[in-house]
Amino acid sequence: MLNLSDEQLMLRDTVREFAKNEIEPRAAEIDRTMEFPEDNLRKMGELGFLGVPFPTEYGGGGLDTLSFALMMEELARICGSTTLSVAAHCSLCCAPINMFGNEVQKKKYLPDLLSGKKFGSFCLSEPGSGSDAGGMTTVAKRDGDFYVLHGAKMWVTNGGYAGTYVVFAKTNPEAGTRGISAFIVEREFSGIIIGKKENKLGLRACDTRQISFDDCRVPAANLLGKENEGFKYAMQILDGGRIGIGAMALGLGQAAFEKAAAYAKERKAFGQPIGDFQAIRWYLADMATEIHAARLMVHYAARLKDEGKPFVKEAAMAKLFASEMAMRACNKAIQIFGGYGYIMDYPVERYWRDCKLTEIGEGTSEVQRLVISREVLKEIV
Repeated sequence: MLNLSDEQLMLRDTVREFAKNEIEPRAAEIDRTMEFPEDNLRKMGELGFLGVPFPTEYGGGGLDTLSFALMMEELARICGSTTLSVAAHCSLCCAPINMFGNEVQKKKYLPDLLSGKKFGSFCLSEPGSGSDAGGMTTVAKRDGDFYVLHGAKMWVTNGGYAGTYVVFAKTNPEAGTRGISAFIVEREFSGIIIGKKENKLGLRACDTRQISFDDCRVPAANLLGKENEGFKYAMQILDGGRIGIGAMALGLGQAAFEKAAAYAKERKAFGQPIGDFQAIRWYLADMATEIHAARLMVHYAARLKDEGKPFVKEAAMAKLFASEMAMRACNKAIQIFGGYGYIMDYPVERYWRDCKLTEIGEGTSEVQRLVISREVLKEIV
């Protein structure tokens, strides 16, 4: 947390207060019930949180990637489910429209998305293709002024509540990844089938579904960017989204640390606070050190992106380190709580369940290592 501007600090503190007052009272409950936090997400839209890193001419806040990362960390300290819903909405739906959409598309879709009137989703993964996104089988065939979509997508965050979907499909199946295009699909289009809500290990209040397309007719005007350029767009979108997921992991790790440190000062064993024992102190020291390192990495990647400099390697490093750090921090937090850490009366088990997804979503840890090694080898002369 180095050299934050007054504007960034104000945003961080405002989000922190909102999360504490509006989100925290129901965070454990919606985890149990799997209730999508629609009301709080709409409030966030009204307050401008969903538009933080987007241009003011479309209703955004005109702030930067670092500001968005600060917001994501504060949200994740309270509720991982809400945070992932925001990540998918902003980084995976609003961002591609802003990055690759034409002016007509931006003016049509972004204002409602950034204000929270509509939620957004990203449809890339399929039942048979996750990390191998190029192996998708969803197709889009041109039919006059329309494209007709056939196929099924998996792990669609906000899928049951979204009004706008960014969907990837093969327009030239023989060309592999060079034959994939992106489309803006509205919920009202015919041929969209909303699947069941997935019953997940963690992030349970975040709505995750299968979305299918059966003769879904999408106007040709809703082609996002150029035909057959979609795979390249998807990779660029995920590069930026990893900063947000890194910040989410950071927030979950920070929350686990804070709860564990407070408990270590209160809980007594053998006549003294357990925080007086060297084993517990070393756990806390390791957690604090790794959290600090992760925060520097996330902030550095965000600053590179904001400065228009190459950030692919740094974003992958930040996401990889922060997600694995968060799992270690949550493991240590549960260990410090002992038996109490294993029951739902205390939040550290929820943090553990929630942060596991950060090692999988928007590129698994294995994919991050592939990205990092590729970029590192490019630098070797």
